[in-house]
Amino acid sequence: MKLSSRGRGCCVAGSRERGPPPRSPFVHQLRFSPLEKTKIAFMTLTLFPIRLFFAAFMMLLAWPFAFIASMGCDEQELEKPLSWWRKIVDILLKAIMRMMWLAGGFHWINVKGRRALPAEAAILTVAPHSSYFDAIPVTMTFASIVMKAESKDIPVWGTLIKYIRPVFVSRSDQDSRRKTVEEIKRRAQSGKWPQIMIFPEGTCTNRSCLITFKPGAFIPGVPVQPVVLRYPNKLDTITWTWQGPGALEILWLTLCQFHNSVEIEFLPVYIPSEEERKNPVLYANNVRRVMAEALGVPVTDYTFEDCQLALAEGQLRLPSDTCLLEFAKLVRSLGLKPETLEDDLDKYATRAMKMKKEKAGLKQFSAYLEFPVSHTLESMFALFDENEDGIIDVREFVIALSVVCKPSKTLETIQLAFQLYQSENGTITEEDLAQILKTAMGVSQINVTHLFRAVDEEEKGKITYDDFYRFAELQPHFAEDYLYPDQMVAESGLETSSLSAPNGICTDFSPENAEDKNKPLQKKWN
Repeated sequence: MKLSSRGRGCCVAGSRERGPPPRSPFVHQLRFSPLEKTKIAFMTLTLFPIRLFFAAFMMLLAWPFAFIASMGCDEQELEKPLSWWRKIVDILLKAIMRMMWLAGGFHWINVKGRRALPAEAAILTVAPHSSYFDAIPVTMTFASIVMKAESKDIPVWGTLIKYIRPVFVSRSDQDSRRKTVEEIKRRAQSGKWPQIMIFPEGTCTNRSCLITFKPGAFIPGVPVQPVVLRYPNKLDTITWTWQGPGALEILWLTLCQFHNSVEIEFLPVYIPSEEERKNPVLYANNVRRVMAEALGVPVTDYTFEDCQLALAEGQLRLPSDTCLLEFAKLVRSLGLKPETLEDDLDKYATRAMKMKKEKAGLKQFSAYLEFPVSHTLESMFALFDENEDGIIDVREFVIALSVVCKPSKTLETIQLAFQLYQSENGTITEEDLAQILKTAMGVSQINVTHLFRAVDEEEKGKITYDDFYRFAELQPHFAEDYLYPDQMVAESGLETSSLSAPNGICTDFSPENAEDKNKPLQKKWN
């Protein structure tokens, strides 16, 4: 696969086209100077325990008010205007929550713009989503949010959650996501419920760009108010994303900062056009563009699924310049569905084996995939047209699709690749191995000489899959040791991921993912 202007995605901020984000939006790295380390050590012994105790006390203090206010509230009562005593409880709880954030070093919260009335915008879309500290606007507004149903059973926290009348998503109910979208639509169109606050990215990023918005918040087709968050701190201890400091470490480091800044900006209400009402994806993309312009960051077609691909716990870790993320985007754009991707992979692999080493032009590639020629198909073809001579090896497409389909199952992909490239006696050459691994990692060049020699112990100049498998069993970190001992550490920082879960206080409820029931990664915070 190649890395060229024809084969790379681009990010857009406003009307300006940019290249891919300079770093993965799912990775956050912290580096401390000696002075900062000294400061953190001092604050850990002095201010940190006081702040932690006070913040916990404020949360416990809020619990009885939320519990009493939530008792005996049926749906009909919730749709009525707040009674005088609930208004008092609202004010008390907001004051208590504000004191809790004050204990965390958020001495003042800079709010820009005007929050729209529920009649003006029933849904508030908040981005970028980067931390559990994004709960600050939730506690300021007490808007309803989308949460997993299990959250209501968490002691203390669950009671506070129930008080704001969230929309619950049940993981045990296979139809839950569709029901959630219907409930959001019902509330948004009723004009009686509180506003719903939704984080449309569906997972946490490092705020370097805005990733693809899930369409769930835009399906009702009602006006939304975009809300952007900024944390203009010299040292970013706020961000809690896929790879980087964990939840407790982020809490500790943030409480050790003397002051933490946060800005909340309410942008003008976005009223959808008739076309946007009919097309939630278009609506979501246009709102994202407006929010990106306000933030001064690019937008990118990275998605929640790309994050799983980039940080999959397989033996081949993708480098930062991989074009497999672009390939994964094109796979989605082409219309290949996640729930049928493994069946599609088997079908395309069988066809590729019959073609053997036969190359394909664009029309043959279109017939091979059974998709008409389109801009998306042309872009995908260009990724594999390394020499720009108008022909590609469809075996490379199958390998790339296998990585996207099974990102953590490296050996299964390599076994499939051996079946595609092996000779009649079941062997491949060093050149074949280079092509296989180059495609599996989505890079333009790779040196496999050291790896091939290590596998080819008898120096026959060819290896079988059994040879490779035995070697991989003895050397599970063969990629780091033989392919890129320095590159992965220096470039991407993806090599040491111990994370097994994404973050986020809002769950992903978009209906197009309703059947993704076997994802290995689950959310920590919902």
